[in-house]
Amino acid sequence: MSKILLTGSSGFVGQALARRLLAVGHRLRLPVRSPLPWQSENALVFPFEGLGAPTDWSGALVGVDVVVHCAASYPRAMKETTADTLAEYRHCNVDGSVRLASQAARAGARRFVFVSTVEVCGEQSQPGHPFSVESVPAPASFYAVSKLETEHALFALTASSNMEVVIVRPPPVYGPGVKGDFHALMQWLDRGKPLPLAGVGSQRSMISRSNLVDFLAQCVHHPAAAGHILHVSDGKDLMISALVSQLSEALEKPPQLTHMPTWLLRSRARLSGRYALIERLRATMQVDIEHTYRLLGWNPPYEIEDSLAQTAAYFRKH
Repeated sequence: MSKILLTGSSGFVGQALARRLLAVGHRLRLPVRSPLPWQSENALVFPFEGLGAPTDWSGALVGVDVVVHCAASYPRAMKETTADTLAEYRHCNVDGSVRLASQAARAGARRFVFVSTVEVCGEQSQPGHPFSVESVPAPASFYAVSKLETEHALFALTASSNMEVVIVRPPPVYGPGVKGDFHALMQWLDRGKPLPLAGVGSQRSMISRSNLVDFLAQCVHHPAAAGHILHVSDGKDLMISALVSQLSEALEKPPQLTHMPTWLLRSRARLSGRYALIERLRATMQVDIEHTYRLLGWNPPYEIEDSLAQTAAYFRKH
């Protein structure tokens, strides 16, 4: 078993990953800004100020074999409006990540697993042409720009060291307790509001937190992962109508899909404050994971239908 430094252990993905890694016998080092709601004798906690701070990681990196870097500054934390926002993303996501990776390499860590985003390829794919590892990057947000720049910086860094780098690009992640767009969609459906997306043929790739955690746990030790960019998803894309229908059924609400002209849909979406959400739901975003399967032999172990049902059940309960 390995000694792993895991960042973002208080986050949506990081908490679940920490428990998974501990369950299979790894020992963890967890940098945190506030106390964790759980403890383990195999998890040592280190206080730190954040990725944007000039953190000295040397104490936390002693004896560490692998770094799994989940922490980042996310779009929900900042409004993407000015060049200053891009500078802030670069300060936290690029400079902070490179600082950590540089110190990890000097400390003798053998592998650095970086959780990026498939949005480095763009915000939407062309129908029938899912984003693959060969896709030319076209980030459309400051957040995605910072993630792509971090990927480049990590490959440059590890080219001159003995530390391996693994880049993981997930699509939107969902699961029990999810926030953001997915939570907003469930709220909309739970309130019985009509969703004017009937006839919209967009397809979405997603990944449940359970599948992402399983994959990241593989990336800690799988020898074939070293030096690669890896796309992941649930392995089954859904049309937006199917996603709405399955979520509605799990929420025990009748699906309220209606038809509406695009111009009217956009007008009403702006008035309701849901314009960005509706536009994302209308867009196709598909991810090709064939390269990941061929390289690592990994198939998503959790079915999307079960994961959606669990996510909705948690929403209803809480």
